[in-house]
Amino acid sequence: MCQTLLMDILILFHRLHKSVQQAFNNKARLNLPPSYKVSWMETLDDEKLISDINIPGTHDTMALHGGPAAECQSWSLHNQLLAGIRYLDLRVWGKKLIIVHGVIPQFTTFAKVFNATSNFLSQYKTETVLIRVKEESEGKIPENLIIKLKNDPGCWVSDQIPRIGDVRGKIVFVQKNSFKLGISLLETDQRGDYKVKNISEKEDKITEHLKQALGALKTDRAVLSYTSGTGLPLWRIFKTPNRLAKKINPWLYGYLKDVSKQNLKRCFGIIAMDFPGFDLIQKIIGFNN
Repeated sequence: MCQTLLMDILILFHRLHKSVQQAFNNKARLNLPPSYKVSWMETLDDEKLISDINIPGTHDTMALHGGPAAECQSWSLHNQLLAGIRYLDLRVWGKKLIIVHGVIPQFTTFAKVFNATSNFLSQYKTETVLIRVKEESEGKIPENLIIKLKNDPGCWVSDQIPRIGDVRGKIVFVQKNSFKLGISLLETDQRGDYKVKNISEKEDKITEHLKQALGALKTDRAVLSYTSGTGLPLWRIFKTPNRLAKKINPWLYGYLKDVSKQNLKRCFGIIAMDFPGFDLIQKIIGFNN
């Protein structure tokens, strides 16, 4: 009797562990299935608007350093792109556009991220990557960079929503504050939604935001929903982005799995996450089929 109960507990633990791993990842190493194809956008209709595509993204894409309270990702940029991420969230500081998370530098720059993304797209020419740049030092993006990006044939800087056929192999910029290049954005999150008091309230907010995204008109702007979060100031040590994502991501995977069973056309737009696992990314991509 005891042995049978122990076996049942072990099986249950294995299933729970597996459900976490398929949705959540906090390891630097990326293990791709042998049959996996990086170029998931290859099958998309060229006439489809970029705003009508389900796009997995990362919140604070380059937040790989600074300890538990600051780190939001574990995969390098290259690994994120290989795993299917196609929306990057960059926070920059100063004239050199150093990538930061809050006040914590992330040991890279916008120029390095831009070049790495361009190199990825030169290899995977059917893909496109959306990049949003937020200036954190309340300064201005250098004018010479703006001019350079406007003249770069590998960049989409128009505010008109492009069709996927127009931007294969290109970076699509997304407007934010002082960075006015690229397409407009509707954010479903409200100010302060990233502050998590308890998990169930956060899950309810995410559900509300995803439903809003489904109902939004996407002909003149892209739609973005964040699932990321951190604890309130006094409790951040217990509710770091890592710890929250470990609970939220499996829930999100289950929520999307239930939605996919309805066999209806669904477009959530961009979903930006902390520590997404490979299977969660693929679940979002799967809504495009």
